[in-house]
Amino acid sequence: MVYMDYNATTPCDKRVVEEMLPFFSDEFGNPSSLYKKAKKSREAIEKARSQVAELLHCTPEEIFFTSGGTESDNWAIKGVAFALKDKGNHIITSKIEHHAVLNTVKFLEKIGFEITYVPVDKYGVVDIDFIKKSIKKETILISIMYANNEIGTIQPIEEISEIARKNGIYFHTDGVQVVGKIPFSVEEKGIDLLSLSAHKFYGPKGVGALYIRKGVKILPFVHGGHQEKGKRGGTENVPGIVGLGKASEIAQQEMEEEMKRVKKLRDKLENGIKEKIPEIVINGHPEKRLYNTLNLCVKYVEGESLLLNLDFEGICASSGSACTSGSLEPSHVLLAIGLPHEIAHGSLRFSLGKYNTDEDVDKVIKVLPGIVEKLRKISPFWNNK
Repeated sequence: MVYMDYNATTPCDKRVVEEMLPFFSDEFGNPSSLYKKAKKSREAIEKARSQVAELLHCTPEEIFFTSGGTESDNWAIKGVAFALKDKGNHIITSKIEHHAVLNTVKFLEKIGFEITYVPVDKYGVVDIDFIKKSIKKETILISIMYANNEIGTIQPIEEISEIARKNGIYFHTDGVQVVGKIPFSVEEKGIDLLSLSAHKFYGPKGVGALYIRKGVKILPFVHGGHQEKGKRGGTENVPGIVGLGKASEIAQQEMEEEMKRVKKLRDKLENGIKEKIPEIVINGHPEKRLYNTLNLCVKYVEGESLLLNLDFEGICASSGSACTSGSLEPSHVLLAIGLPHEIAHGSLRFSLGKYNTDEDVDKVIKVLPGIVEKLRKISPFWNNK
């Protein structure tokens, strides 16, 4: 099998699994209890908190564990919205956010909040001037993703955070696709809140974190016990948190080398496909793009047909976000960058990772042209062009 859907999820690193295993059985103590067995669970959580903080270059006290990126996005946006509703009710986001953000702001819109959706250019980069012009005295939050999960475009985070800071507005970024992939400092980038998810960088599913800069006003999203300093109730997912911590540690140690290696593979794949298949569109920014991501549209062919044929050949790819794979509509991201429906429907996303090899890339370059040729032969659009 050739797996090229790392933006959807990653396999758990064996070192992460080994670190987690004792906390499923031997070290099963509830971190909130007072006896010695519980102390080991408490210490493991705090170690993981430090590991995540080290990856983001912040203090451990600013890391709060959640069930994943979706919860972190919900908490960041709703938590700030409700905490600051007396100050204002206006939130700025972009048209290409993950649905964890888009559906959250749509919910807030229904209960009286005003949302501004920032357009993007043909590469998926947000319109900075539009953000500046959209700010009003009621604006309380700007939420723009760090890098897009479908096309890989990396946003000008520092510029956006500077605009937010100058206007006394909180800045949240969905960092799910960049944490563990590219090195950065939340402090240097001027980020107030950042969402992350372990399963995007070789950790377990069902665990993530929200970075909340010290001093940010935010209400709890999950109410319950005193866990996470009273900000997020519920008995902690100790094995998952341990896994997130270990994944963070490994990422920090191996990220730089992995970036170079995977980018070479991605570029080889992109060049090989462009050479062998006519009439394709490469989506995303040519340079400011995640080094592992290749999103393309094959004209006159349905993306779903491409995926099914690739799967038959043992190749796993995607047509966009895994969270919208059941939808028959074309990607909202591709429509936002200006692609017409008929081209957007032919989208294909390859996202590479640490277990991909040159042989994997060679297989895709060998197999894909034949699939495209076969599907175009039965396409009325291709035959009538």
